[in-house]
Amino acid sequence: MSTKNFDQPDTLGNIQRDLRRSSRRRFMNAACVTAATLVSAPYIAPACALGGRHGSANDRIRVGAIGTSIYVDRYTGGGNHPGRGALVGHLAGELGNMVAVADVNRLNADFFAERYNGNCKIYNDYLELIARQDIDAVTIGTPDHWHAKIAIDAMRAGKHVYCEKPLALTIREGQQICKVAMETGKVFQVGTQQRSEFAQVFLKAVAIAQSGILGDKLHCLIGIGKGEKGGPFQNMPTPEHIDWDRWLGQAPAVSYCPQRGDFDYRWWLEYGGGQVTDWGAHHGDIALWALGMSGSGPTTIEGKGDFGQVENGFNSAYEFDCKFEFEGGHTARLYSGNNELIISGDKGKIRVNRGGLTGKPAEELGVAHKISKNDWGNDAAPKDGPQGGNGPQWLQDAIDKLYHGKKPGNHMGNFFDCIRDGGTPVSDVESQHRSASFCHLANIAMQLKRKLSWNPKLESFVNDPEANAMVSRKQREKYKIDVEV
Repeated sequence: MSTKNFDQPDTLGNIQRDLRRSSRRRFMNAACVTAATLVSAPYIAPACALGGRHGSANDRIRVGAIGTSIYVDRYTGGGNHPGRGALVGHLAGELGNMVAVADVNRLNADFFAERYNGNCKIYNDYLELIARQDIDAVTIGTPDHWHAKIAIDAMRAGKHVYCEKPLALTIREGQQICKVAMETGKVFQVGTQQRSEFAQVFLKAVAIAQSGILGDKLHCLIGIGKGEKGGPFQNMPTPEHIDWDRWLGQAPAVSYCPQRGDFDYRWWLEYGGGQVTDWGAHHGDIALWALGMSGSGPTTIEGKGDFGQVENGFNSAYEFDCKFEFEGGHTARLYSGNNELIISGDKGKIRVNRGGLTGKPAEELGVAHKISKNDWGNDAAPKDGPQGGNGPQWLQDAIDKLYHGKKPGNHMGNFFDCIRDGGTPVSDVESQHRSASFCHLANIAMQLKRKLSWNPKLESFVNDPEANAMVSRKQREKYKIDVEV
């Protein structure tokens, strides 16, 4: 596990200094690996996709970005970088017309809007952004504890939604998002880009697993690396550019602490789920997909984990080991080991991660592939050949089916395709609710320190009031989510 210096918070002056050094070119450099794969032509929305806005058929899809983080690179000792929320916002801006940004941190919003030459209006309150009738879609790149409320409010305001993973802070919030998505009919894509990108190695792994080549009963070994531990941290006066109460949202009111924000919010259970939900939302999602469980979930969960215990410090699990059983005899293990997904059966096994796809079955099909970091974000299938090819026609057909009938492509592009042409995005809201729930179930089992029985159809624990009480959390009154499920 990497060692980070969390005890030297940046002053406002240092942040402003780095922002002055950051040009629009810097954002392009940070996003170039993924942005290079985007189609060059903007997406034109048909009139039926423009919600309440009456425009011509030549209108570009108009987008607002909500949550555009900057984080300090504590691994290398400094320097501000665009966070994932800023990057996905800019990717949406490449395909559509970015017209607004909302962030409770004014410096984040200023840094994001700088690229658009005064054509991106800045808001502190996202409700003002989604009230605009000229905005068709939003990206959500906030900390996890804000995903559900913003997504629900945005859909009710007639916006399509691209939300960063994990979908929600709790299982209940995921259910609420799914209900409103169904009621409104809005396109909802979650940022689990492994379903689209990285030279399609994850798509190929899923297609192989579902084909039966590996066997009928599969086991998924899901390694996602260790989380972080740190603290105690020092509370500080709230910087004037941050609306701290709004940043906290539904979470308990506490004094400002720099390590609760930026990238590190994920190590606090008040705002995220630690490494389990952060990386589990990626590899756990692919595992459920491979097992044919994207619309379901496990029946039993047990696990152990080491949680941070330091006062005013990170409190999520930094080491963990969880086991799952599914209907049909499938099993899975989620643990803090090497970052990889190994799918095995009695007939063979494959290994996949962002470094590539390996294993004898993949080699025999001609789809084994090694990825360099220059390929990250690459949606295009590798050229045919003995290594990294497209494979037999049945495999290509299976991949197209996994992609809901569309040709696999860039993840943000898939979102825009569905707005323009209709159809279900590859990381649809229901599958991503189930993937996030898979991770939440692991955290709940570790916290209760016992084996749990789960009914995936009813989405409730079996005869277990204590566990069922953890499906949701208490929310501060003015930030409550008003959706009955």
